[in-house]
Amino acid sequence: MADRVTVIGWDGSPLTDAARAALGAATLVAGAAHHLALPEVPASAERIRLGSVSLAARRIAAHRGTAVVLADGDPGFFGVVRTLRAPEFGLEVEVVPAVSSVAAAFARAGMPWDDAEVVVAHPRTLRRAVNVCRAHTKVAVLTSPGAGPAELGLLMEGVHRSFVICEELGTEREQVTVVTSDKAADHTWRDPNVVIVIGGPVASGDSAGWIAGRNPSAGPRGWTLPAGEYGGDLGEGEREPVRTGQLARLGPALGDLVWDIGCGSGAFATDAARAGAAVIAVDRDRHACARTDAAARRHGVQMQIVHGTAPQILENLPEPDVVRVGGGGAAVVSAVADRRPQRIVTHAATRDAAELIGRNLTEHGYRVECSLLQSVELDTRAWTEKERSVAFLLSGVLPARGR
Repeated sequence: MADRVTVIGWDGSPLTDAARAALGAATLVAGAAHHLALPEVPASAERIRLGSVSLAARRIAAHRGTAVVLADGDPGFFGVVRTLRAPEFGLEVEVVPAVSSVAAAFARAGMPWDDAEVVVAHPRTLRRAVNVCRAHTKVAVLTSPGAGPAELGLLMEGVHRSFVICEELGTEREQVTVVTSDKAADHTWRDPNVVIVIGGPVASGDSAGWIAGRNPSAGPRGWTLPAGEYGGDLGEGEREPVRTGQLARLGPALGDLVWDIGCGSGAFATDAARAGAAVIAVDRDRHACARTDAAARRHGVQMQIVHGTAPQILENLPEPDVVRVGGGGAAVVSAVADRRPQRIVTHAATRDAAELIGRNLTEHGYRVECSLLQSVELDTRAWTEKERSVAFLLSGVLPARGR
């Protein structure tokens, strides 16, 4: 095992005395090509081109001597430190950090970033990174080959955002470009790069937060909000007991894309967006779309609103994680199930309609649950009945993908 492993962050500025001393004593140095070309790397040291961190860690663990790993930015922030500290390698590491690429990008943009979400985009996580960009007003994306600014822009079709693209930070080739998301796919961008994605109302710098990223206590409390928050007069499938059950079954979360088909007043769509998910709200009624847009603006959440009739309008929408079908019955549920989201919820007014939808979901491979929800709203001044609601709540979960 290596006698000592020092991880040095590099942001393009001169190395610190501690970093120089560690490099001077190194018998093995691992890093990218531009790291290994630094003049401080001893000529006699074994050099490892850092591709797979796991493979490098195995070689370091077998090395007899003093090892140094060079990495861009802060190696403890979405960096190599996590892998090097994995139990299977048995390495004890010391870290000499530098300014992270995210901090550097926001500095170049002259913006605070304690209120930003930070995500990593690889080809396998690109879609979820895009969903965070859809749902939030300020996101930093650490990109990778095949999951860069062009790919982000392509997947955000229909959603307007501004991209601040920071290429090769800390080098002589550093460049910062501001484009709209629809223009990002028209260019070839140099790696490595960081993309700051901005859209919607950005909080004023006068109001200091208390937690990095999204403030979980922002807005009113509760998974669902009362009908009065959405102008009252909600449809049967939007009333609070059914809406609460729908949200509980779907569990929309950060990184998810939710379809709300037949969004009505926008109550469910807004509640899902308040949970941190990206939302596409669909309705054939322009008045419903306008009402949903007003609800989203009032509660300060982001969503994409699509006017059109399901199932035809669904064909060109990006793939959902979870779906609420608020209208359209078995035909729309069937079209949604063909897209294979993890979970689907809907409601029915009669047992026959519930059975038809349940059979449809089962035939598509979903595990189906159905509950009969009955609620009675009381006037607490006289404890008399004001309104009674009855609905069948159905949910389908793909067993292999349930979460």
